[in-house]
Amino acid sequence: MAEKSSIFDMIGPVMIGPSSSHTAGVVRIARASIRILGALPTEAVITFYNSFARTYEGHGSDRAIVAGLLGYAPDDTRIRTAFDYAEAGGLKYTFQSVGNASTMHPNTIKLNLLDGATGRRVEVIGQSRGGGVIRIVEVDGFPADFSGSLHTLIIDADDVPGSIAFIASVIAHDQCNIATMFVSRKGRNDAARQFIETDSPIKEITLAYLRQLSWVHSITNIATLD
Repeated sequence: MAEKSSIFDMIGPVMIGPSSSHTAGVVRIARASIRILGALPTEAVITFYNSFARTYEGHGSDRAIVAGLLGYAPDDTRIRTAFDYAEAGGLKYTFQSVGNASTMHPNTIKLNLLDGATGRRVEVIGQSRGGGVIRIVEVDGFPADFSGSLHTLIIDADDVPGSIAFIASVIAHDQCNIATMFVSRKGRNDAARQFIETDSPIKEITLAYLRQLSWVHSITNIATLD
């Protein structure tokens, strides 16, 4: 006998648009990216890959990504007219598509963003996994693996012995539990980047202490997207 489905099994994220993968997930990738940038971008080059490349216009992913870059939530009604708000807000954007990238997830987006006020640029690659769930899989050429559903630290540091254990210890003394940690580096004793997801926010005094360490170059603190 087949199991009965309840109404709760069919509830997805609260959103504007026809598809959680093509709308809600896309908005969340953009929202994660602007938090990595640290500002709303003034320019964006948006590349859709694989199935996204073939369907982004028809499913509204183009409006969804622009809305997310403006900081709108997945249930914001302004998603439908995001292009108009982008023009009014001075956001310049360009769409590109790559229909056959075999090494990438079917629903992949790459964002190249510029904050004109500071000159800061970031490149973020994200995947929309369905149901509004996303994974950020690369930031500025460093492999990554975080969802945006938890508090996230991005730490740029020298690849010195014991650095990972030391940072984990400092966070633990803040009574903050590390949910996931992903570390990538350019080479041995070269630049490294740590992506740390935590169950609760880290205190500002702890972040200030980590930032003053001689071998730590920068820390980006990203609050949960939810």
